[in-house]
Amino acid sequence: MAIKIAFIGLGNMGGPMAINLVKAGRANGNKVCVYDLSAQAVVDVVEHGAATAVSASKAVDDADVIISMLPAGKHVEQLYLSEGEGLIHHIKSGALVIDSSTIDATTAKKVAGVLVEQGIDFIDAPVSGGVGGAKAGTLSFMVGGTVDSFTRAEPILSQMGKNIFHAGEHGAGQVAKVCNNMLLSVLMVGTSEALQLGIANGLDPKVLSNIMSKSSGSNWTLDVYNPCPDVMDNVPSSNDYQGGFMVDLMAKDLGLAMETALASKSSTPMGALARSLYAMHAQAGNGGIDFSSIFKIFEQNQNN
Repeated sequence: MAIKIAFIGLGNMGGPMAINLVKAGRANGNKVCVYDLSAQAVVDVVEHGAATAVSASKAVDDADVIISMLPAGKHVEQLYLSEGEGLIHHIKSGALVIDSSTIDATTAKKVAGVLVEQGIDFIDAPVSGGVGGAKAGTLSFMVGGTVDSFTRAEPILSQMGKNIFHAGEHGAGQVAKVCNNMLLSVLMVGTSEALQLGIANGLDPKVLSNIMSKSSGSNWTLDVYNPCPDVMDNVPSSNDYQGGFMVDLMAKDLGLAMETALASKSSTPMGALARSLYAMHAQAGNGGIDFSSIFKIFEQNQNN
């Protein structure tokens, strides 16, 4: 049976995700209504066949599924729980909310608790895979929520992603996401450091990358998302670090990881170092470029 999907938040990730839902709707009959504060972001999705509305509250009118992709926890809480315009006052009972924002687990649990009390299903479902994965429909979803809610959401998520994991109860998706991104940042820093060490000692970075890729140093940042310019085609490092996952977003996610570690009294020395490096990199004016540009820190140190 065809359903109505409302999608709120059409940024670098949300826009392509919504477009994939629109494309899937041509086959399954689902209708997609989108909303964003950016008029151009809305136009880009409407051009593919989505409907739109004058406000987020109007977009969710009679929607069976509501998906949000917002910058931070405060935005998610405001969207759903604020007085008057909070979507909790407009979403019909029995609807399913899928929040794919990367936020703190505490806020995810709070929003879930309030919505569920009103008879609205909720899952936190942050993603991994970057803008490329969002466009290709190959994202990984890390889901927190009940088994029933996960089962209900899976067919929708499969229209936007390739790997869909049930991490546990509400908030578990957010914990899985910050663990993943903390590891990703550590790998990116280590890969950049190792490549620059080789370059400083006369090695060709392409040759070194190939050697490490076929050896015990192999990892995703080296093999798929190499941070050294001109080693690999179609990655941000070979496009002046444009596109991809911004430094500011990685710094934000590492902040969430450190908050999560503090709350559970977990030791994360590598994550703390990565956070410090990314914060320094952002403060130097690099917040809007891809996170693989952390390579420039080691490159600059060598040149100095």
